[in-house]
Amino acid sequence: MSDLRLLHHFLGMGILQTDQGVFIHQSKYAKSLLRKFGLEDCKPVSIHLATGEKLKKVDGSKLADEGLYRKIGGSLLYLTATRLHLMYAASLLSQFMNGPTKIHMGAAKRVLRYVQGTQLWH
Repeated sequence: MSDLRLLHHFLGMGILQTDQGVFIHQSKYAKSLLRKFGLEDCKPVSIHLATGEKLKKVDGSKLADEGLYRKIGGSLLYLTATRLHLMYAASLLSQFMNGPTKIHMGAAKRVLRYVQGTQLWH
């Protein structure tokens, strides 16, 4: 058995080991996620879902790019491994993976803008 020193990254998650404990984060993943979807310089929001907005399957708006929407949804679901407060939003958005509309896409991008505003960069 060999000593590989302190663990820093594992399965895309950052590991921070201190005297207070071991902390897991996905700041590098969140940063790459925002870059991937062109939102690295977006204006952050403080609430991940708009209050009073109810997402419906048929909402009267045009269809959005289904492939892009699915990529955002899957990426947000993976981000919930360390950011549990995103679970409700990611689960709600995943209900509209088939035939998402522009309103659904706007809600997904809003969650990404929330990630931008709440991310702690290491």
